[in-house]
Amino acid sequence: MTGKLILAIDQGTTNTKVLLVDSAGTVLARASRPLTVSCPKPAWVEQDPMALWTSVREAIDECLSRSDSPPPAAIAITNQRESVILWNRRSGQPEGPCVVWQCRRSAPLCAELRQRGLGNMMRARTGLTIDPLFSAGKARWLLEQAPDGRRRAEQGELCLGTVDSWLLWNLTGGAAHACDMSNASRTQLFDIRRLRWDTELLEIFAIPGAALPEVRPSSAIYGESIRLGRLPAGVPVASLIGDSHAALFGHAAFHPGAVKATYGTGSSLMTLTGAPVESAGGLSTTIAWARQHRVEHALEGNISFTGGAVQWFGEFLGLADPVAGVAALAEQTPDTGGVYLVPAFVGLGAPHWRDTARGLITGITRGTTAAHVARATLEAIAYQVRDVFDLMQAESGRELPALLADGGASQNDFLMQFQADMLGRPVIRSGSVELSALGAAWLAGLATGVWSSLEELEALPRPTRRFEPRLPGPQREALYRGWREAVARAAAESLAGCPE
Repeated sequence: MTGKLILAIDQGTTNTKVLLVDSAGTVLARASRPLTVSCPKPAWVEQDPMALWTSVREAIDECLSRSDSPPPAAIAITNQRESVILWNRRSGQPEGPCVVWQCRRSAPLCAELRQRGLGNMMRARTGLTIDPLFSAGKARWLLEQAPDGRRRAEQGELCLGTVDSWLLWNLTGGAAHACDMSNASRTQLFDIRRLRWDTELLEIFAIPGAALPEVRPSSAIYGESIRLGRLPAGVPVASLIGDSHAALFGHAAFHPGAVKATYGTGSSLMTLTGAPVESAGGLSTTIAWARQHRVEHALEGNISFTGGAVQWFGEFLGLADPVAGVAALAEQTPDTGGVYLVPAFVGLGAPHWRDTARGLITGITRGTTAAHVARATLEAIAYQVRDVFDLMQAESGRELPALLADGGASQNDFLMQFQADMLGRPVIRSGSVELSALGAAWLAGLATGVWSSLEELEALPRPTRRFEPRLPGPQREALYRGWREAVARAAAESLAGCPE
């Protein structure tokens, strides 16, 4: 054990992880709790806010029980982004579900806003395309379904926030209602240049500013913990940051020219740009993180279903271990036999942004087996990442010489090799499967003096594995053309007559 310790919470869509990290970046203890999602209607995705908080409390207690170290010097939080929760300011009880980032229940509202010609204005201020992915439409739905929701929010009776603010509220016993700039920048309510909630956007979405959290830097003292089991009172909460942003920080990708992909339920590609770069619409301009008086901007592409598609196919087949089972099936065949799977289960995200698209499988013949579809499901992850990577390189105006990779699905060697083949560039995989939590821990450590500079963080050990491209260019491009044709078919699908 070296120096002060940081308790890092990574609250994700399918699980919550908690780590105890020392000043050398070593993980001393860890714990996790699984989570479930529900889909009450087609393309609706939600979770129980109290289940999220319970998973955090239990994982914190277990993690601390696994170490005889002194109490942590700081708490770091990284979280699933764009998901929204509404709760009662006095009781702390939720006033509805956590509407998850994948949820498309706000699609009719987004269509209305596009028809009103608001797309360019909203992209200029927030960096985001009008799409159900982002938080504002979800927040409006929550206010509309809560009894007298808007009036109560205006009068300060309700709190509205992303998952980081919900966890902060509970950790501090309701003393702090705040979020960080990375999470605020994903709501479609935050002006990423003026760095404040935008009053015109609040009016468009009919969201009272009184319900929203205070926006602060990602690395800052937000408040102090109350006593929660083995967690003592008085531990400062010293960082909040969205999971994708935390992963970029955990790669020590502190300068433009580095791009990372986080392979989770969905995937996010992100690269720093220095000043804001306005995308033509396929990518998002976002705030990567904020420290003291310095704000870092980035380009990002969000893919809705990558690892989640593997989970879905394994469950579809009734496999005992869906993810491992699909990976094993995929290794039984040298190719897909011409099969492509487009996992547009909740529409297509970046760079296509077609929320009416639906998933499909093409190229099936009498000889198609489950192994072919399993391989196609894994390959679809790499194809979707290339879609975003190519556009990101063009719009950033920089050569992106390699891809940094992290997240659960990145541990699949076949996928990482196929990704390198599809990009024609090396893929450098992090040796840590908990990079978002480590990135958040680094930010908390900077706020509390555990580390003094980015250079000190860059010097910490970061084990990696490198995958070099091996597929000849003509074969790579032929496979990719087949993917693009399958995507075009998926994008032509319509939800006409289907309830949102």
